[in-house]
Amino acid sequence: MGAQVTFEARTWQVTGLADGRVHLVAEDGATGCVLAVRLVSAPGFSVTGAAASEPPAPALWETVPLAAQERALAWLRHIREVETGLPGGPAGGGTPRPEYDPQRFTLAEREEAKARELAALGWARTSRTTVQRMRLVYQRQGLWGLVDKRHLRTFSPTGRTDERVVAAVLEALGRRRGRSKTTTLQVIELAEQIVADTYGPARVKLPARSSLYRLVKTLADPAEPPGSAARTATGPARPGGPPPALRPAERVHIATARLGLEAVGEDGGGVPVAVTAALDAASGCVLAAVLHPPQDGPVQLSVLLAEMAVPRPQRPGWPALLEQAHAGGPARRLVSLPARIEATAARPAAVPETLIVESTAAVTPAVLAVCESLGISLEPAPLRTAGAKRGAVRTLEILAGLFARHTTTAEEAYGAGQAVGAYWSMPQLQDLLDEWITVRWHQRPQEQLRHPLLPQAGLTPQEMWEVLLGVAGTVPLPLAGKHYGELLPARRCALTNSGIRLGGRRYDDACLDEHRGRGQRWKVHHHPHDPRQVFVRLPDGLLHAVGWVQGEHTLRPFDEMVRRRTGGVLALRGAGAQPGSETREGSGEAGRTADVTAVEGIAGAMTVHDADGGGAGGHVARDTGGSGVYDPRAEAELW
Repeated sequence: MGAQVTFEARTWQVTGLADGRVHLVAEDGATGCVLAVRLVSAPGFSVTGAAASEPPAPALWETVPLAAQERALAWLRHIREVETGLPGGPAGGGTPRPEYDPQRFTLAEREEAKARELAALGWARTSRTTVQRMRLVYQRQGLWGLVDKRHLRTFSPTGRTDERVVAAVLEALGRRRGRSKTTTLQVIELAEQIVADTYGPARVKLPARSSLYRLVKTLADPAEPPGSAARTATGPARPGGPPPALRPAERVHIATARLGLEAVGEDGGGVPVAVTAALDAASGCVLAAVLHPPQDGPVQLSVLLAEMAVPRPQRPGWPALLEQAHAGGPARRLVSLPARIEATAARPAAVPETLIVESTAAVTPAVLAVCESLGISLEPAPLRTAGAKRGAVRTLEILAGLFARHTTTAEEAYGAGQAVGAYWSMPQLQDLLDEWITVRWHQRPQEQLRHPLLPQAGLTPQEMWEVLLGVAGTVPLPLAGKHYGELLPARRCALTNSGIRLGGRRYDDACLDEHRGRGQRWKVHHHPHDPRQVFVRLPDGLLHAVGWVQGEHTLRPFDEMVRRRTGGVLALRGAGAQPGSETREGSGEAGRTADVTAVEGIAGAMTVHDADGGGAGGHVARDTGGSGVYDPRAEAELW
């Protein structure tokens, strides 16, 4: 009643509300009557000089006791009845009670009637003034204004201490900040002096000393109590969290996680395995994943750049290398070789815009030069808080756990259920990981790849990559195949008549024939975790791929069986020293006893037992770790 509203680009005054209609009077004397629902929903409608009341926040409303909530809602119905004649408002419908009919009684008379009604209902101190005050508060603050605020009073940490004393203590703490010999008593005395100088002696009543001690403890910074050194000033607060990635390869995280399993090392013993991966923040695609022993340190960034920026089909000799690796793994693969080649060709590869690296990553001047030439920005990973992990680390741990489960299943399917310790070699595990990422991980819907309006539909990393490519309108271009070898680390090696020796392996190719035996050392680029080939820079200035001489060992018959039985012999050698070894501890009778024990251990693995467990001859028990007689029937069960 009496409010000024804007309707149809004119200013009106509300003169009455009846039967869901609002009676209006314009400044020029024109009158109108409009349905309340149509009025408030009309374009351009607003209440002049009054802000629209907002409902209380649910979290704030829940802090109000139930009795106070019911009291506020009851006041709401009474106020609506006073203003409109109906407890539910104009939209509630119905007929006003006679004493609240706006067409018969004024607003003051309706307020007086409501006060009498509330007093008859037992409400204390409900005069006409109280009803009017509650009505005006409701107009300004809405429903929240009708809540009894006595239930929501919060206690100040300074209690009832005079604000002037509180200000003096804060000023004293500021003056004594950073002084190592400051005591709480000195702060109190300085605060008393500040109060006396500002307001005059004995003009402000000071609390007791015990209360002042508690006040200083409350107001002091917990990180800088009195007597502690001042902290270094910090810059302006940074916005929370890293900026979101909106394009493919815009932000790529480098993270490392342990697999929780062992691989057969180059010496035949078991070594723990870790995976370092490059994860695209926008799509969740794994642009690169390299397995390595944790004790060897982090994977070089140049190796990861080569893995993520050069598509696999463009790498020199890739189809033949994939065929060799595919033949050396388990017999039951996730997909066939042609299907794997097709799926790997569609795997994302791109030059990242920003690399987020761990603090432990070795950022060498050479890596900085490469990143600067490619336009790649390097950004340190945010520090981890206690008990919290970054998204990339958490995602990689999930990937590592799922892959470890897949590897265990592959071992059981291959017949390694009785094998003890590590089973797969590091190159075999790397091949299994590449296949699993391409076929399983990139085709697995992920929870974090969901649109806010489609929370029940998660996309796969491959699908998200394709979606973002269409939205971004640009395609991140990868590097050519010739850059793969250029990004790998290099070292100087001799070129002999037998080829190049590196890491206990020999590499040779026809392109080296005219350069053998010259007595100079050549620059060889090699992948520290992929020994299948190296790249040699010849006098023509180009890098030539040189394969491992024994790289095709996986295509030979029974190669996997030879490897496993060789590992069994090495395990027996580890149990006891090699007979006649000069490096074994002990001599004399103790040494001869150890020799006999070692020989008996090796002979025991070659003993042939019959079905009853005694005597010679009969069926040969299959032993995956020993060197027993080959059993074709047992081997056939694996295929």
